[in-house]
Amino acid sequence: MRPLHPPGPERSAEWRRRFGDEARAERPDLSALCLLVGAQADGELDEAGLDAAQIELDRLAGELPFRPGGPRSWATALAEHLGDRCGFRGTPGDYQRLDSSLLHEVLRRRRGLPILLSVVWMEVARRAGAPVYGVALPGHFVVGFGPPEQQVLVDPFDGGRVLTGPDAELLVAGATGAPLDPSMLSPADPLDVVLRILNNIRAWAAARPERSDVALWAVELSLLLPSHPARLRYDRAQLLVERGDFLTGALELDAYAEVVAAVDGPAADRVRRQARAARAMLN
Repeated sequence: MRPLHPPGPERSAEWRRRFGDEARAERPDLSALCLLVGAQADGELDEAGLDAAQIELDRLAGELPFRPGGPRSWATALAEHLGDRCGFRGTPGDYQRLDSSLLHEVLRRRRGLPILLSVVWMEVARRAGAPVYGVALPGHFVVGFGPPEQQVLVDPFDGGRVLTGPDAELLVAGATGAPLDPSMLSPADPLDVVLRILNNIRAWAAARPERSDVALWAVELSLLLPSHPARLRYDRAQLLVERGDFLTGALELDAYAEVVAAVDGPAADRVRRQARAARAMLN
């Protein structure tokens, strides 16, 4: 696996500015946001590389045979093209790789996590005119075609296999132990997809304390999304302290405590104590 090194401060700031602008656009572009996440992780990804990835998605869509008909016809066409002919699918080992969460690398390797493979499916299908959207099942992202009454679900991680009702129920039960709720089958908002990708990256980094740099940029990108959990500010503060930036981390903890104080006084006091402890590390 090629080692991934982040870009320098100036380039990183530019990618973040563009990520924030795209996230606040009237209709955020999912592929552009995913590629900007990749640019934050991979200092070798430049403007030409971003363009090349978009061109590859266009090319894959152009190779898709025209299939008039309903959602199942689209699902079958995508599975035959992306899964069978092009070899896009996942393996258990992909969960251990950072590049499995980076769109440009998934396009190159044709391997990735379920959610990134689903992004490939959605972006190729969308370009071809399919009625496609992401479906954020707990623990396993999939792709849907067609309206609710005709919905066809496919699993890009399994090469685009069409899922039956029991298949989807098993995926949810395996992840949560709970039954499938119809609300889980609703189309996922693009920004929610990006936040879930960034959460996966943070989970990867959390298992590797030496890569706290990855966890930090992932949480900072998450904070650029118009809607995000308030706790991300606390997570960023903790990462700053862990990385030795005690003063900035303490300031962030104090700011988060002010937000929390309005709803949970004891929790705010605990955060303030953490801020004092971080400042004490400066002595």
